Amino acid sequence: MFLVMYFLLIRPQQKRQREHDAMLKALEKGTIVRTNGGIRGEIVEIDDHEVTLKIADKTKINVLRSHIAGPIGTPAGDEGESK
Repeated sequence: MFLVMYFLLIRPQQKRQREHDAMLKALEKGTIVRTNGGIRGEIVEIDDHEVTLKIADKTKINVLRSHIAGPIGTPAGDEGESK
């Protein structure tokens, strides 16, 4: 019974947690992210526990790093430019 529970519940959750931890470690300035609360913003500062997001002109907020749901991309001006 425990073996079935392990393969159906515990193991997939551990895999998702490892993937989320790896994503958090890979965050860098300039990346556009979405928080668990649905706020989108560009990372302007980052440290071990908090991320500062620019969500509008002259508007920055601090968010716990663990509450970042995932990256959305890079700023629109950087995509596909080649000169």
